[in-house]
Amino acid sequence: MIKILLSGCNGTMGKVITKCVEERDDCTIVAGLDVNTAPNGVFPVFGNADDINVECDVIIDFSHPSALSGVLKYALKTKTPAVIATTGLSEEQINSLQLASSQIPIFFSANMSIGVSLVSELVKKAASVLGGSFDIEIIEAHHNKKIDAPSGTALMLADSVSKGLEYKPVYEYNRHAKREKRSKNEIGIHAVRGGTIVGEHEVIFAGNDEIITVSHSARSKSIFATGSVNAAIFISSKTPGMYSMKELVAES
Repeated sequence: MIKILLSGCNGTMGKVITKCVEERDDCTIVAGLDVNTAPNGVFPVFGNADDINVECDVIIDFSHPSALSGVLKYALKTKTPAVIATTGLSEEQINSLQLASSQIPIFFSANMSIGVSLVSELVKKAASVLGGSFDIEIIEAHHNKKIDAPSGTALMLADSVSKGLEYKPVYEYNRHAKREKRSKNEIGIHAVRGGTIVGEHEVIFAGNDEIITVSHSARSKSIFATGSVNAAIFISSKTPGMYSMKELVAES
């Protein structure tokens, strides 16, 4: 039985993950970490990582970028593997994950859905075939409470596209300015925020007289919860290093 410490336990995703774990018999949540320390009647909730007095096998962090330093400090101190599913991390924070991975296993993905991982591979292949003659646009849509834009998933897909190209693309976020001619190495990334949209991502390859679209639609947050718990089980027995959905899918 894998023992999980859940960071962000009282947030929206934290509650979905808690429900997900309750339906499994291979893991359990032994403690939570959250600025909101309201008791949930299931496991103890700590407001500060330094106060945690419960042993765990792995950490799932699905909280806020501001909580990352405390989570990493605790993970390094206790040599506990960590699944970092929080989005909106800065480049400096991602570098800190890379540094931490030399001492502990770190699982990091901008999207915890296996479906998105597949889409990422598909757009990489499409870019390698079409990139020289097709314009490439990425459109993403999320609920109106999402704090980062464009989404981490949109940036991940853009990175996958760039790996399939023979040139390094220029990203243009939500561009509105008129221009005489589009740069051939430009990828447009457009963010939509509204209502309760869970997550929509679409990569458009637009050529002369034909359009190819690769898309993913998340209908429930449970897919991200399932992915993060699967990642926790996966990484709990790994050696130090950086892991992602690619490695998880490869061993599935």
